[in-house]
Amino acid sequence: MVYVFLANGFEETEALVTVDLLRRAGLEVETVGIGGKTVCGSHGIAVAADVADRDFVAKDVEAIVLPGGMPGTRHLEASALVQDMLRLAVKENSFIAAICAAPSVLGHAGLLSGKRATCYPGFESALAGATVVDEPAVRDGNIITGKGAGAVFDFSFAIIRALCGEEQAITVKEAIQCK
Repeated sequence: MVYVFLANGFEETEALVTVDLLRRAGLEVETVGIGGKTVCGSHGIAVAADVADRDFVAKDVEAIVLPGGMPGTRHLEASALVQDMLRLAVKENSFIAAICAAPSVLGHAGLLSGKRATCYPGFESALAGATVVDEPAVRDGNIITGKGAGAVFDFSFAIIRALCGEEQAITVKEAIQCK
């Protein structure tokens, strides 16, 4: 299962395009609303998460995904559930993906030390121990980071490649007419 965590102030494009593409790839994806089932994005779009954090039960964690956006990234970082899930993902050797400002959550948790990573410009100093690269999406081991909303397709395809392989990523790309 891939869990995408949504907190008030999340970047809608980064969350919803990622969920859409992962589901097109055949992955089982569940959105988790931090603070409740209805979560409002940074551009005022309300989204009904699949489950509220208070009702969440993790099972078969393949990956966790943290979309960026402000103040959504700060709310994700402040969530005990998100912090617990990061620890669980590390313990189980699951994938952890974060885009835009959200790689800062990984940096503050010490998960980027010795890794190549990218983020939204201005958040580089929060990627403690990382080698920051100027690329749309970066995979280093089980960590996948994305630069921002404009890189959401590269980010999503990096996750699909990691979980399903290159062939499935190409199949989804072709299905949506993405070059």
